[in-house]
Amino acid sequence: MTLEDELRGLQERLGHRFADPHLLEEAVTHRSYANDAGLEFDFERLEFLGDAVLGFLTSTWLYRRYRGRGEGSMSKLKAWLVSEPSLAAAARRLGLGAALRLSVGEERSGGRDRDAILADALEAVLAALYLDGGVEAVQPQIDNLLEWGARRYEAEEALRDAKTRLQELAQARGWDLPEYPDVRVDGPDHARVYTVECRVRGEVLGRGTGGSKKSAQQSAALEALQSLERRDAAD
Repeated sequence: MTLEDELRGLQERLGHRFADPHLLEEAVTHRSYANDAGLEFDFERLEFLGDAVLGFLTSTWLYRRYRGRGEGSMSKLKAWLVSEPSLAAAARRLGLGAALRLSVGEERSGGRDRDAILADALEAVLAALYLDGGVEAVQPQIDNLLEWGARRYEAEEALRDAKTRLQELAQARGWDLPEYPDVRVDGPDHARVYTVECRVRGEVLGRGTGGSKKSAQQSAALEALQSLERRDAAD
C-alpha cells in the first residue's frame, strides 16, 4: 500500500479531510526517515505543538466531565490519559503505526509498534488537525481518545481495587497473602503478554493475562475474588 493510500485511510479514520495534506505527511514522518531521505521536516515540531493542544483540551474535558472531582484526582487522571502508554494504545487503535514513515533500520527494530514513537506521532497528528481545521477539527478526536481512555482507566482502577480487596479478605480470615506465580510469557520483546496464577491458601483460584506482570496479577486477583464470592454465596 502506498503512502497516499495509508494517508487517505488515516484521514477517513480521523473523520477529517486535510486542506493541506502536507501537514499530515509531516505528522507521520519520523526523524530516521527524514535523515535517510534528506527531508527538511519530521514530526517533532508538530509533536511539540500537539503536546500543548492535548494538554489544554484534556484539562478542559476533565473540568467539564468530572464536576465532583478535586484538583488532585483530576491531575492523576490527566497524567494517566496523556502518558506515553495511553497515547500509544490510542495510536494503535487508530491504526497510526501502518502510516508512519520510518527508516529501514527503525522499521526492522520494531519502531512501528514502539510506544515512544506511536505516542509522539499521535501528538503530531493532533497538532496537524489543529493547524488544518482549528479546535473544531481536533476536538472530536481528542474527546474520543479521552472517553476511551477514561473507560480503560476505570477498568484498571477496578482491577487494582480487586487485588486490594482480595488481600484484605485474606487478612480478615487469617490466611496467608495471595501469591501470583508466573505461568508463561508470550510475544516479542516489544509486546510481551504475561500469564500468571492467583493462589489463595495454595489453591489456584484465578488466572490472568496482561501486557505487564502487574496487570496480569490484577486480572488474576479479580477472577480469584469472584471465585471466592461464588463459594461464599453457595455456603
